[in-house]
Amino acid sequence: MGTYHLAYKGGTMAETDAERDASMAAWGTFLGGLGEQLVDAGNPFGPATTVAPGGAVSDGAASGLSGYSIISSGSLSDATATAKGCPILSQGGSVEVHEIFPVM
Repeated sequence: MGTYHLAYKGGTMAETDAERDASMAAWGTFLGGLGEQLVDAGNPFGPATTVAPGGAVSDGAASGLSGYSIISSGSLSDATATAKGCPILSQGGSVEVHEIFPVM
């Protein structure tokens, strides 16, 4: 079993209470359906800054990341299959799946 980081990119924000409720229900179904596979449900990201190699700081982040979750899975392929059920995909976003190597 490995540990995998699901990095959420983009997606649209709900504009109405009904859309927000539907989005939260979809996320609850997705995350709840992961069972013991879910290590950390994660959270959405808020405002960001970027620090350059010389120490200069700028507002925002070029990555476009909007949130994360951490799961356990048998392989990168299995984790990727799990990510295909993520609600952000129906909201115009994408999911990057990264294996986490335990070095510390």
